[in-house]
Order: sequence, then structure tokens, then C-alpha cells
Amino acid sequence: MFSLDWQYIQSVLPQFYAATLMTLKISFIGIVLSILLGLICSIISTYQVRILNKIVKVYIEVSRNTPLLIQLFFLYYGLPKIGIKLDGFTCGVIGLTFLGGSYMAEAFRAGLQSVAQGQIDSARSVGLNAVQVFQYVVFPQALSLSIPAIGANCLFLIKESSILSAIAVVELLFVTKDLIGMDYKTTEALFLLIMAYLIILLPVSALTSYLEYRSRKVSHGT
Repeated sequence: MFSLDWQYIQSVLPQFYAATLMTLKISFIGIVLSILLGLICSIISTYQVRILNKIVKVYIEVSRNTPLLIQLFFLYYGLPKIGIKLDGFTCGVIGLTFLGGSYMAEAFRAGLQSVAQGQIDSARSVGLNAVQVFQYVVFPQALSLSIPAIGANCLFLIKESSILSAIAVVELLFVTKDLIGMDYKTTEALFLLIMAYLIILLPVSALTSYLEYRSRKVSHGT
């Protein structure tokens, strides 16, 4: 019969609490930086900025077509060979940002290219310069259209943070594997792991759905 050792669960809750905070911290920083990087790359790609456009294309292809684990191993184990030593947390943030930036770039680019050319022309006809057109006309609409993809990418990056256990970042999966190895309480450890991710991911998913709903209402003028 399936049963859980609740006394054991209670005893290891502090470790899972600390690991949850680490997962939230590293995921939040990685998501914020990937959004900023993605926005910059999408602008360069959409407006075909010379030279930089080619660099962005190469970056997106490399980022999306190499596993995060390989990227992390390069940062954590490869860079010290040339004298650059980074701790696991820093490597994790860089890895999530490098991976997430390419996905965010594609999300923003799709939004930017969805804005009707007629609206841009109308904005220019009333005297707005290129920066003002982007700031007041293009970007707000592109952001609204990109919310579903951005939300999905945020969920993706939070789940991908579990890979950081491979470079000794003490996040949820690291603690889970550590406790299973020491105490052999596999069911209890996995139960806490699942519950922790649900606690993190369900609010993010709900917030994404709410923002998407609000953006649709605004776009339809309701």
C-alpha cells in the first residue's frame, strides 16, 4: 500500500525550502536577463541592423541547437582551462540567460512583425519619429502579442533550472538526489520535488493566463 513517511518529510522540509528559494532566485535572474537579451536581439533582427544581425542569427542557432547541459559544462569545466573560473550560480545564470535569450528573441520578433505596417505609417504621418513609433505604437502591441510565448518560455526556463544540479547548484533536483542517496527515501523525496515545482509553476502559469486574458481584452477594446 502506498504511504509516505510524514515525519521524515517534515524533517527535510527546511532543505527543500532553501532549495526552492535557490531555484526561484536563479530562475528569476535568468528570466529577467533573457527577456532583456531577447528584446535586444529581436530589435536587431527585425530592423536588420548591419553586422549585429548576423551575430544575432549565429547566437540564436547556437543557443537553440545545443543542449543546456553542454553549455553549462563549457562554462563550469571548460572556461577554467583558460583561466576563467566561475561558481555554479554564476554559470547557471549565464546558461539560462544564453538559452532563454534566443527563445525570448523569437517570441518578441514574432510580436514585432505582427504589427500592421499601416499603423506604423499612420504614426509617422502624424509626425512621430522612429523611436516614438517604436515606443508608443510598435512595442506595446508586440509585447501584448508576445505574452503567451514569453510565459511559456518562463515556465520552460524554470523547469530547465533542474539541469543546474549537474554543476553542483543546490537547487531542488540536487537536494532530491542528495537525500535519496543518503536516506533512500525515494518516494518522499520525489513527492516533495513535485510539490515544490507545482508551488512554483502553477502561479506562474496562472499569471501568464491572466496577462494574456487582459491583453486580449485591451486589444479588443473591452
